[in-house]
Order: sequence, then C-alpha cells, then structure tokens
Amino acid sequence: MKVLHVITGLNVGGAEQQLHLLLRHLDARCEVATLTDPGPVADAIRSDGVRVHDLRMAGNRDVGVLPRLTGLIRAGRYDVVHTHLYRACVYGRIAARLAGVRTVVATEHSLGATQIEGRPLRLGTRALYRSTERLGHGTLAVSATVAERLVYWGVPEARVHLAPNGIEPERFRFDPEVRAEVRTRLRIPAGAYVVGGVGRQVPGKRFDALIRAIAEIPDVHLLLAGDGPERVPLLRLVHHLNLQHRVHVTDSAGADVPGLLAAMDLFVSVSAEEAFGLAVVEALAAGLPALYTACPAVEDVPAEDAPGACRIDLGELPAALAAEHRAGPRRLPAPAAVEYYHIARTAQRVMALYTQASERESLRENLREGLRRRRRSAATAIVPRPARAAAPRPASAAPPAAPPAQAAAPSSRQGAVQPPAPPASRQESGTVPGAAAEPTTPTPAQK
Repeated sequence: MKVLHVITGLNVGGAEQQLHLLLRHLDARCEVATLTDPGPVADAIRSDGVRVHDLRMAGNRDVGVLPRLTGLIRAGRYDVVHTHLYRACVYGRIAARLAGVRTVVATEHSLGATQIEGRPLRLGTRALYRSTERLGHGTLAVSATVAERLVYWGVPEARVHLAPNGIEPERFRFDPEVRAEVRTRLRIPAGAYVVGGVGRQVPGKRFDALIRAIAEIPDVHLLLAGDGPERVPLLRLVHHLNLQHRVHVTDSAGADVPGLLAAMDLFVSVSAEEAFGLAVVEALAAGLPALYTACPAVEDVPAEDAPGACRIDLGELPAALAAEHRAGPRRLPAPAAVEYYHIARTAQRVMALYTQASERESLRENLREGLRRRRRSAATAIVPRPARAAAPRPASAAPPAAPPAQAAAPSSRQGAVQPPAPPASRQESGTVPGAAAEPTTPTPAQK
C-alpha cells in the first residue's frame, strides 16, 4: 500500500513530530508532502529514508498549490492520501479527488472548543472544514475529546474514528547519567529543584504564567523547551523579573525531549486548551509527577492509570508548585496510561482504517463498473426495427386484387424459393422458361 501524507508544515510541533513517529511504525510505503515550511522535522523524516515533497505554498490564499498537489498525487499513483492539520485537510481532500484517489482519510490533531491550531474558530472555518470532510472516508481523532468536538461540529459520528497520539515509552526511561549530562550542558546546579515545561511557545500555552509563578518560589529553577512566536516576549519577562539565573530556555525540544525530561523534577502544563496533551504523557513515561490545567489524554483514562498526574486551576499554580517543592524530587514508575498510548497501537488503528476505507472503495468501484457495463450493453443491444407503415392510397383508387392462392411446391434446396409456373401458351409452344423467345415467321393468313 502506497500512502501520501499531506501536512501544513514540518516545523517543530506536536502534530509534526507525531507524524514523524507514526511513519516509523506504519506497515506501508509512505511519502510526505508539506504545503509550507519544511523545517527540522522534514530533515528528520528524510533521515529515516522517507521522501518529502515541498509544495512551497506562499500563504493561506495561495490556491496555486492545489494544481501542484493534484499533479503530485496523480503522478505518484498513491493508494491512500492521509491529511494532517486544517489547511492540509482542506487542500489535500480536494486534490486527492481531482487526482482520482478516492481513499482519503484525515487526522484531526488540534481541534479545540474555541480554537483550531491556535486560531479562533469562525463560522467560515467550520463550514469549509465540513464541506471538504465529506470528500474523505473518515477522520481520525487524537483523543475522545476531539472526537466529541468533531461530532459537535456536525461530522457524522460513524465517520469519526479514535486513534490517539502515541509515544515510544522505552525512549523516556529515566537515566541518571543523562540527567547529569543535560544539567551540566544547560548550567543547572546538580542539586537544584527543576520545574519543566515543553511545547510550542504560543499564547495558548501560557508559559508567562509559569514564569511568574516560579518568581514567587525561591531557589526553584524553570526549564522551558520549545520555540515559537512568544519566545522573545518570554525572554523579556525573564529579564524583567530578574530570573536569568533560574530560568533556562532552550532553542528547541526536538529529539532531545527524553534528556530534558530527565533533567526535571516536576512537569507542568498550563495550556488554556489541549486536543491531547502529548507532553504530559511523555513526562509520565519519564517517571515525573505532573501538574496540568488541560490534558484530554489523562482525562480519557481512569485516574488509577495516571496516578502521578494532578489537575489544577491556573490560580492554584503557585501553591501547587510550593507543595511539590516541599515534597522534594521523586521518580515514579511509568503508569498504565503510558502503555495505552504506545505508538504501535496507534499505527495498528491507522492501518485498520486504511484497509477498511480501501476495501469499501474497491466495493464501490466494482458496483460502479457493473453499472457502466450494463449501460454499455443496453446501448449496443440490437433492437428490432419497427415495420414501416404503407403509404396512404388516394380515396378513388380501387384496392388491388388479391393474388390467387397457390399450393406450396416441394423444393430440392432447403429454403429456396421456386419461380412461378410459366403460362400454358408458352409451355405448349415449347418455350423454355427463362430463355429468350425466338422470332416466329408470320403465316400467309397473318400477312
């Protein structure tokens, strides 16, 4: 099975890195097309031997990307087109149909209650999404919460399938040597209590609130991993609060997330809204206790499956941090929720939808081909020509006399039609039927 994954961009982000991880576990020949920004994740995907196509989309209204994507899909002869993130879903579904690929699925990574991919939801956004969603076979939701939001949007429940984000738990096992190496590299004191946060630095992550809370607790360090448009304002806030010696901001998390988590003692996520909460799951896999304000990944499993995670309100953050600091650093065993979110399980669910969608489309194509054959047969069938009506006679004309009935003569040849008997006068004169008559000499009386 040959699959093309279409995604809006490949800069460092949760959906982008989730695609990279998924590609390693799918039992299919995969390629990737990015509409914009082939960033570090594109390089990582290429290093795994997966081909990445850059469509060079100039902006949201660059509709010229549609024929380029259509041509790529048509030339690649893909069995399945799998789209990720809003713009890629809209353009990818249309392009797949234009290219003749009918097996189209999507993954919804970032649908919130009031925003999608960090942008406010509007009626036009919702209408365009729903109109193009009908062009595919179904949508994979990364959490039960996202599945409920899709149904609320008007996507039929039968077209929504659950395929949670996943991780490779073995990558996050705590290693004290890695902890020491990362702390040395980032100039964090070996015995310091370190609070950490991982994610794209955008307003919705509310890292500014975490920085302000750290300012209230002496001797606690903060490690922020990620990048984004809020990076410069966050650094200004750090300097304004005179926290340069206690707040450490890395350029990007990337592949070093397990090492950064090893350097932490407590993980905190204070996002206003999340579609899944992958960073919290990774922290639990690393054995960290975690405080969070929104995390469907934890809320969707029984509480006993994630005992190290604690939900708080944003206003409770300073007190919760102080309580954890007093309790001291500790490492916990990876909870059952971590195994539930193993990427191998997610890949199996995705492959199952590919197979189901392909088989359903194959059945539909067989039905369509049967209908086409019947139509062609009906069009070429020999239909008896109706008898031509006799020309009308003038009213004054007498009807023709009926021919005398003749007995059927036996034929020496099957199906041959015998000529009528010659007149008696010719038979008496010895004329051979069918021969030319010889001229006769007139008698004296005739003269």
